[in-house]
Amino acid sequence: MWDYSATVMEHFRNPRNVGKIDNPDGTGTVGSLACGDALTLMFKLGADQRIQEVKFQTFGCASAIASSSALTEMVIGKTIEEAQKITNKDIADVLGGLPDQKMHCSVMGREALDAAIHNYRTGETVVKNLEDHIICTCFGVSENEIRRVVTENNLTTVEEVTNYCKAGGGCGMCRNEIQKLITHIREARTAQPEKKAPITQKKLSNIQKMKLIEEIIDREIRPQLRRDGGDIELIDIEGNKVVIAFRGMCAGCTSAAFTRQDVIQAKIREFVSPEIDVVENT
Repeated sequence: MWDYSATVMEHFRNPRNVGKIDNPDGTGTVGSLACGDALTLMFKLGADQRIQEVKFQTFGCASAIASSSALTEMVIGKTIEEAQKITNKDIADVLGGLPDQKMHCSVMGREALDAAIHNYRTGETVVKNLEDHIICTCFGVSENEIRRVVTENNLTTVEEVTNYCKAGGGCGMCRNEIQKLITHIREARTAQPEKKAPITQKKLSNIQKMKLIEEIIDREIRPQLRRDGGDIELIDIEGNKVVIAFRGMCAGCTSAAFTRQDVIQAKIREFVSPEIDVVENT
């Protein structure tokens, strides 16, 4: 029997916010019944543009139900930007921890929230890029998904990756490729230059914002891309939307979505504004 915390058992026995919302602003569905876990999460914004109502429906174990229930309570009252900062580790921490083999349930909750936010912003119901390189064909887990759980949770072994996203838990043919990803991510993290203090400015004009973002790209981002034969071009800034284009080896790379969100966007949000969204020029 799994060693569940009292909080997990409380959310499992008395799950919050179960059901559906009529005309939700955002809806996300992740997982599949064939793999044993599926989750649909939907939300509705209030007049203040904060999440006023959230509901979920899930097919899964006690951890999946508890993770979904806890997540709904965590996002109520938050703006979209605030909700998007919630990580799977935050969900697990609220629950008082999850068994290692059940951490994928917290990841599934975070992915459902991302899918619902993506649906709200774009109207699209599918978040996964069809061009993503699938590493684990048994569970349909892409390279970008593995990179994200490894980076966010500082994972170091294939077994940990399996616990967090199921990759490698089927036929096992992808385990060597997962190990190579882990090694590459750890080496890249070790090779990163010493972090400089963030630059802080208030009420930047578009010109000031563009100059600052160009500085951050030149100082913090471009050197990393050029080490792998790639580059980046700043195309435009529309309010808090930063439009970029990949050049060199980065153009068309299967990891471009990960690089855009978890490297470029993360750096610009850190040094310029947490409201920034980085999108690729189409």
